[in-house]
Amino acid sequence: MPKISEKGINMPESPIRKLVPYAEEAHKQGKTVYYLNIGQPDIKTPAVALDAVKVHSLDILAYSRSEGSEEYRKKIAKYYLHNNIEVTHNDIIVTTGGSEALLFAFGSIMDEDDEIIIPEPFYANYNGFSTASSVKVVPVISKIEDNFALPPIEEFEKLITPKTKAILICNPGNPTGYLYSKEEISKLAAIVKKHDLFLIADEVYREFVYDGIEHYSILQEPGLEEHAIVIDSVSKRYSMCGARIGYLVSKNKDVIKTALKFAQARLSPPTLAQIASEAALQTPQSYFDDVKEEYVKRRNTLIEGLENIPGVKVAKPNGAFYCIAELPVKNSDDFARWLLESFDYENSTIMVAPAAGFYSTPGVGRNQIRIAYVLNENSLKTAVKILEEALKVYKD
Repeated sequence: MPKISEKGINMPESPIRKLVPYAEEAHKQGKTVYYLNIGQPDIKTPAVALDAVKVHSLDILAYSRSEGSEEYRKKIAKYYLHNNIEVTHNDIIVTTGGSEALLFAFGSIMDEDDEIIIPEPFYANYNGFSTASSVKVVPVISKIEDNFALPPIEEFEKLITPKTKAILICNPGNPTGYLYSKEEISKLAAIVKKHDLFLIADEVYREFVYDGIEHYSILQEPGLEEHAIVIDSVSKRYSMCGARIGYLVSKNKDVIKTALKFAQARLSPPTLAQIASEAALQTPQSYFDDVKEEYVKRRNTLIEGLENIPGVKVAKPNGAFYCIAELPVKNSDDFARWLLESFDYENSTIMVAPAAGFYSTPGVGRNQIRIAYVLNENSLKTAVKILEEALKVYKD
């Protein structure tokens, strides 16, 4: 019988999606399931984006340029300038989601068995992307006790080897919601310049920062032009996850030139989705102001509720729409499955993402879950109540 590749065998399951069959079975049993496992916003997509697709005048749905249309990239550059980030359209490659942008970045700067340092917990698919690219993730652990702040630079220094090619951060963070400060970005900039590394920042949640704190992009850091690579996406910014449009942004000409070859190999990003995404750039600031206000309410409702559950520890996020909660259980994978298979409170239950999948260090995060606060306040209150009642009766 033909064999599956070692790469395929080692490809990790998604902690966000692997419990879907159990949720579907819970539905069949008549239970209401509150989905806290996935960052699919319930915020409406801007009408201007959807309308642009409805009224397009295309006669042929043709390929676009591999790097994305020039007109769209020029408008993206203007968006960045509005956010105090100076780039040109030639510094931007439009990709099929931020995921492809990250794969292009990995392929452009790393070879087989090269290493990338990532503060963990991190977006679970970074493990998958590294496996697909035959790259080794070297984790540096951030702790819930420190609200998942940047680990000491000395911890990064210890991990750098001749195989190290980059440091990757998500800012604001998925799954922690942590927002890196300008001072922390400057520390990372110093270390990548010292060791001649790349600094990759996944900045897809740039708009979602709270408490009067401003987002600071690695592209704003002086002297980092040859080292900085930004991964971006329209998915969460405009609640357009299904558009699958992202960007790779860098002032390093060799990075862009190399990434373009990967872009050419997959031909082009989707044309209709680019039309919608280009139109989305017309979204007024009031849209983001309203969305931020809504997420702050949700965050406060969720964190306050979790803090009142005995034995639960939670880090307060300053950005994105996720948090990590530490539970009084031994194995959150088993607990999350039990919630769907065997538990209900008033015929309702919750679906959460076990956090071990957001680490690459074996055994870490086994008593943690990631919660996405993408439900309305009343639903979040109900979900917290379900969690509280579940923990009262759950036996490891």
